[in-house]
Amino acid sequence: MTVANGSEPKDAESSTPQPGGTPNRPEPEGPRMSELAAGYAEKAGLHRNSAGHVDMLKSAGGVQGIAESIFPGLVFLVTFTVTRDLTPSLIAALAAAAIFTVARLIQRRPLTQALAGIVGVGISAWLANTTGKAEDFYVLGFFTNLAYIAAMVLSIVLKWPVAGLLFGFVRNEGLEWRKDPERLRAYKLGTWIVVAVLALRLVVQVPLYFMGEAGLTALATTRLLMGAPLYILGLWVAWLVTKPGAQPSKPSSSEA
Repeated sequence: MTVANGSEPKDAESSTPQPGGTPNRPEPEGPRMSELAAGYAEKAGLHRNSAGHVDMLKSAGGVQGIAESIFPGLVFLVTFTVTRDLTPSLIAALAAAAIFTVARLIQRRPLTQALAGIVGVGISAWLANTTGKAEDFYVLGFFTNLAYIAAMVLSIVLKWPVAGLLFGFVRNEGLEWRKDPERLRAYKLGTWIVVAVLALRLVVQVPLYFMGEAGLTALATTRLLMGAPLYILGLWVAWLVTKPGAQPSKPSSSEA
């Protein structure tokens, strides 16, 4: 007999009263950690489709979420290319981010993603306005990528790879995958794939940033292409790489 989450039932002696009349109770740490993993996956924007697989488009925020991540930067680039003036370009980018926030208010949808977007655009605009360099509009993204890389590498070192926390929730594995060395290795590899995606952004974009205004168009273009589209691709590859192998069928009691 198995329980709902697919794990093996506890030993019968776990409920046997011990001297003193107090039964051994299962430690609550496992269920608590499973709930934390599920919450982390949901906050990270990971979603299951009806077939139980990762919904890649929805995980990237859906069409509206992708537009929210792309449009302000695109508006900034187009406006600056036309006007060669930093101030109206920054105002246009902020206005584009604000429009999405208002749209979510009207739709009565969660504001978390839109507010994070407008705060990010606001900080980017402040940096560019402070230095007077258009390319500094993209500096914040470099530090964000570095922070994510550091967090994911740390998760691998601690044997809590982020891919396992995310995909384990989607696959209803809970935290059982940590007990299987093969599954743990697979989720470490999946996390390294996401790290590689983030590192590739830096490898391509940082040299363009140091080219100054001459590299601005290429920097902005690669930022758009290597944003949500590359993230979805990396997520899909990581999902395929961490797919569990086929489980051998157990013989029935009549065959034993």
